[in-house]
Amino acid sequence: EAMPLESDRFDVVLSNCVLNLVPDKQKAFSEIYRVLKPGGHFSISDIVVEGQVPESVQKAAEAYVGCVSGAMQKSDYMNLVKKAGFHDAAIRKEREIKIPEEWLENEGVDTRHREPLRVLSITVTGTRS
Repeated sequence: EAMPLESDRFDVVLSNCVLNLVPDKQKAFSEIYRVLKPGGHFSISDIVVEGQVPESVQKAAEAYVGCVSGAMQKSDYMNLVKKAGFHDAAIRKEREIKIPEEWLENEGVDTRHREPLRVLSITVTGTRS
């Protein structure tokens, strides 16, 4: 569903750890592009991952509140931004969020044999052409 906002209306769109909770992220980025004026830009802080998020962690309430369960792979996230039409899209800031091993173990994850997982807080910017 489209945002109830006019097209080509805004100079800047800001978001802080919300888009990864949106089921249709491609639509969200397309809508951001639509409402920005040509030359307008966005700055989004969000949570992404590198590696496999164990299913138990995806479903855990703490992960949902902490924006981890809806997090997508960093490369896929950036591809969605570029697919929406933004040029010069780039990660401006990146910080790893450590998930305590004991928390993963409490969720039934065998931390000795799991694929490496990095949870990252990123700030992404891009400009509408």
